[in-house]
Amino acid sequence: MLGRGLLACALLSLVACNTNKEPTPAPAVAAPSAAAQPARKTFGSPLGASPAANLADVLKTPDKFADSSVTVEGEVRRACTRKGCWMELSEAQDPAAPGCRVTFKDYGFFVPTDSAGSRARVEAKVESKTIKPELVAHLESEGAKFADKAADGSAREVRLVATGVEMWRD
Repeated sequence: MLGRGLLACALLSLVACNTNKEPTPAPAVAAPSAAAQPARKTFGSPLGASPAANLADVLKTPDKFADSSVTVEGEVRRACTRKGCWMELSEAQDPAAPGCRVTFKDYGFFVPTDSAGSRARVEAKVESKTIKPELVAHLESEGAKFADKAADGSAREVRLVATGVEMWRD
């Protein structure tokens, strides 16, 4: 009987010791991982070391940036609905916000046709040209919009000819 009593006391003391333990700290919450960041996809060449420029500045004074490469960021407002051979980049999704068409150097790559609504960083050469009525009509058939068309159907546009595009959705 004495052996059982000693055993019971020993067990009770072990249980009592466990109740006096310090509380176990809660597991640490991990910092947001890279996986929490929007997935970015690259089309064309990886972005290089072209100087960063504000898209609004490029659109206001395209001659200042003419024939030079810059890196700009903006909203993809629309894209070619047939094969993704161009997209329109703007400061905002608002149709009234200034924007420009982005084409891809040497027709060397495309973006997804459902790119509208994405954010994009683009490394590109800035061009400002008048495009012929036939091309305006073709681009409009693919979803493009031209605010300032001439009476003959031609339009002046600021265009970015991209060597690389990085795109993501927030």
